[in-house]
Amino acid sequence: MKKVYIIHGWDGSPQEPLLQWLKDSLTSKGYEAKVPAMPNPEEPEIEAWLKALHDNLPDSVDENIILVGHSIGCQAVLRYLERLPQVSKICGLLLLAPWMELDQQTLKEEGEEVKKVARPWMETPIDFTKVKSMVGKVVAIFSDNDPYVPLAQKDLFARELGAEIIIEHNRGHFDPSSRVKELSSALEAILKF
Repeated sequence: MKKVYIIHGWDGSPQEPLLQWLKDSLTSKGYEAKVPAMPNPEEPEIEAWLKALHDNLPDSVDENIILVGHSIGCQAVLRYLERLPQVSKICGLLLLAPWMELDQQTLKEEGEEVKKVARPWMETPIDFTKVKSMVGKVVAIFSDNDPYVPLAQKDLFARELGAEIIIEHNRGHFDPSSRVKELSSALEAILKF
């Protein structure tokens, strides 16, 4: 049985409508799907989130595991994979609104508090070669009007992870404030892994 772990983003929660819809849709198709709560989502820290992933995911991964990240949750799963021993691959990785750098306008508008939280995530490198070797297939979904993630970041994920890129129109950050409650492209991507 395929097991899907969906990791929410910064200021997010497992109860977000899109994440719950994805979990319920997968469960109805015979997948085991979980959306663990990440610690202190208002001020996410790399090490705390990685510990939470190690606590909530299996001790060893295999081709039955699919990881889904939203926003900063994408970085969390990338960093989790980077630290695993290279003994096997997971089936697939779905990245929703992934970012390595926040939009400069966002940083300017949000101020020092957001910069302080974002800086370690933006400045701590990820070994994309190792991550790519740990994953069967990668799909990254962006929105053309995401207020936080510049669309140009799609090139990084295509280049570094060989990700299939999907661009949604006018879906914001795929979060509750964007009023996105369902995303068929995300479900279809997982079903094709």
